[in-house]
Order: sequence, then C-alpha cells, then structure tokens
Amino acid sequence: EALPSIGAVSRRTITSRARGTAETWRLDVEGGRLAAPVPAAGAEGTQVTVRDLFFATPARLKFLKEPRTELSHATDAVERLAMAHPQVAFTVTEEGRPARRYPAAAGDLFDARLSRLSAILGRDFAGNALAIDATRPGMRLTGHAGVPTFNRATAQSQYLFVNGRPVKDRLLNGAVRGAYQDFLARDRHAVVALFLEIDPRLVDVNVHPAKAEVRFRDASMVRGLIVGALRQALGAAGHQASTTVAAAALQAFRPEFPSAWPGHEPRPSAALREELAAWQGPVGPASLPGLSTAPIAATHADRDHVLAKMQTFPPSYPLGAARAQVHGTYIVAQTQDGIVLVDQHAAHERIVHERLKQALAETGVARQALLIPEVVELGEAASERLVARAAELAELGLLVEAFGTGAVVVREVPAMLGQADVQGLVRDLAEEIAELDQHLSLKERLESVSGTMACHGSVRAGRTLNPEEMNALLRQMEATPHSGQCNHGRPTYVELKLADIEKLFGRR
Repeated sequence: EALPSIGAVSRRTITSRARGTAETWRLDVEGGRLAAPVPAAGAEGTQVTVRDLFFATPARLKFLKEPRTELSHATDAVERLAMAHPQVAFTVTEEGRPARRYPAAAGDLFDARLSRLSAILGRDFAGNALAIDATRPGMRLTGHAGVPTFNRATAQSQYLFVNGRPVKDRLLNGAVRGAYQDFLARDRHAVVALFLEIDPRLVDVNVHPAKAEVRFRDASMVRGLIVGALRQALGAAGHQASTTVAAAALQAFRPEFPSAWPGHEPRPSAALREELAAWQGPVGPASLPGLSTAPIAATHADRDHVLAKMQTFPPSYPLGAARAQVHGTYIVAQTQDGIVLVDQHAAHERIVHERLKQALAETGVARQALLIPEVVELGEAASERLVARAAELAELGLLVEAFGTGAVVVREVPAMLGQADVQGLVRDLAEEIAELDQHLSLKERLESVSGTMACHGSVRAGRTLNPEEMNALLRQMEATPHSGQCNHGRPTYVELKLADIEKLFGRR
C-alpha cells in the first residue's frame, strides 16, 4: 500500500512481467498522475524505479538531510530487507557506482542467513554467533546472537524481524537486554539478529504509521520465548569468548617498524651500544650475566620431574595447563596448540557468581558467621534501604541489621565468598538497591546483586597463586557456564594459537 504514496511524491516506474508469460508492461506515475500501461522490454519479475523523490512536494524536499545522511537511511533500510531475505540479491548504488552489493546466499536457511548477516555486520560475526531456534505454540524464533564478549557500545546492531518485516519494538529490545543482563555491563549491548515467525492473528502490525512497531496479543509469551532461547544458547556456549579478543591482542603484539621483521635483524643505535658496552662489556649473548646455553635439566635437575609432568595434560582441558603467573594478576597456560592468558579476578568472579545462583536455586546460600561483626557506615537513607531488604539479603547469604543511625552491622556473609571485602560489598549493594525498582525483589534482580557479591568474594588481582591453585582455577572455568566473560561482559581469557604466534616472529 506504500506504492501510491511513493508515486504521489516522485517519478516512479513499475516494469513487470508475470512468470510464464511473454509480455512485459510498464506503468508510469509522475507526481500522482497515472499514465496508461505500455509494452516494455524486461525479464520475468517486477522492477520498481523511483526518481526525483519529493520533486512534487518542495516543502518536504527542503527538509531532506545531506545526501550522505539520506544515503545512510536508505542503506539501512535495504540492509534490513537483505537480512530478512538472504536468498535475494540486493545492490545499493550511489551516483551510478555500487555502494553495497549483497549476492544471493546459497545453502539452507541458517547458512544463507549467517552468510548474509556476516556480510552486513562484519566477517567476525560468523565466528562469534550462536544459532537460535526455539518454538512455542503459534510462534518460532530463529536467528543468530553474538557471544557476550562480542558486544557494541550501542544497540544499533540489534535487528529484529516479525514475519519477515523489520521492526523496532521495545518489548523485543527489552527481552534481549534481559537475556544478556547477567553477562554485559549496562553500557554494552549484544549483537543479535532475531526472526520471529508468528501466527498473524496473534500480532497487530498496524499500530505504527511506518509499521516499525507491532503489538502482540500475548506479549509475555513472546518475551519468554526470546529470553529463554537466548539464555539457552548462551548456556550451551560454555566458556566460549569472542575471537576478536585474540585478534586484537595479536594486533597489539605486532612490531611498529615493519623493517624489523622478517629477515631484518634490528640493531641498537651507536649510542645505545656504547652505553651497553660500558655497563657489561661487548654486546653479545655470551657476555650477558646469568645466561646459559646448557639444557635446563643440567642446572635444575631437581625440577626434571616437575617439568615433565607440566608438559603433559589431557586434551580434554581446553584451557591447558598453567605455566606461570605474571604481575600477580594474569595466568599463562599452555594448550595443545597455543597459549591462554587468564585474568584471574575476572575468571573467579564468574565462577563465584554462577555458584551463588546455583546455590540459591537449589538449597539456599550457606552463611558463615563473622568472628567479629563488622559495622559499616552508610548514611541514613542508604542504611534504611538496606535494612528494609534485610530478609531478602539473608536469603542471598548476607545477614545485616540496623546499627544506630546511618549504619548497619554485618554478622554473616555467604560462605563461598571466603575473606570478602565486607565494607566494599555492603556499600556497593546499597548503591545497587538504590537503583532497583522498589517493586522488584532482589531475587528478580539476582544477576546484578549476586554479581556484586561475586566481585567482592573473588580472587583479587595482585594475589600470588601457586601452580595447584592456578590449575584448579582453569579446571573450574572449564566446568562453569559462561566463564568466557566476567559479570560485566569483559573477556576472562585470551587464547593465542601457535600458528599466529609463529607469524609474529616471522616463522610462517
């Protein structure tokens, strides 16, 4: 029904030939004036051409933006159509030159759609996308969603379709936010393309002039379908993290001066060579103190059995075996075909968070009494809010009571938090509760609240870990859902393949 409106404000031509017929006809409309159909040349199908948009309405023409801005709006509209119809080829031209070209995708629905989505959202999307396929009576949800660490600063990369029509709907956007709430910081957004097929009798598409919004007969069921399907896919992804994290790390490692590799040995400047010579004699490996070319076993015979044990580990350990801890914060592990760098605090934060959630869902969170109750000064308003939620906090393993004006006393904490920072934990929870809707319970905002608890009960950056502790953390990560990212959506580890490392040193 948009064609008459378009024809009223432009010069529009429709050229069409029905399948199985030999005749092609053309229909011209200029500023709303319809001409008689005339014979034309053309293949099977229909082509609609619009020229001189708004020439018949100068007032509207005057309010058009710059050509680049208008092209951006047009391209966005075409890209959304291209996502919904991957089997159709689309081309956007600017001044006679192709600006976007999307060939028809081959394969089944999921392969074709993923190919088209990658062409629009970037090649990295395919390697970081989780397939979505879920059904409920009268509706089916398919599509792809990015892993949490593959996120964006805005929600511009969230595409939602209802019965093949691109829509911008608050319900659907809210459902996506709810599904990722446990995995992303508030200022980060998931990358998704979801396609909802629903019985037309269950949705009203005429609530918006441009049909950009829809209204569902059972909105809660639709939201539940989206949240459930996304969370199931995220859960099945295990500890998978974004491949772009490793790519960014490798890019940071690349030398700034191309002449330095390969085949070009960098040499220190004359001034630097003189300084080194004065400090330790002639520059050369043989003169460096403490450097030996003898095998390690010759000088560290007592460690032979330890090294041999560390060199072997089952292939069932995707995160490998710990080799070292650097700067008291990062664990270096060796895998079958590369190395893994782990942020120990971020990784343990996710592990504790998932344990809190599981304990609350199954038996309740076990508490341990503090040897000396801790008094926390908060201010009158904050302490009152916290005490008002004391019963709910007790279910989460934190026992707090009022302590005079503007303070609370903490008597018990969740047992799994160990030596937690009680002062910091309570202050952060007070701020968290201040932002909560008063009609929501803490259980309904479990992800946020338990995430705050987990942060304060995790292995802190700067704590020295022995090999057994480091390997235990790696094994816990492998067994914990969503351990590829912390509670704020940041990656917990970076994996670098040996082939990529060899390229850095010119070995490949």
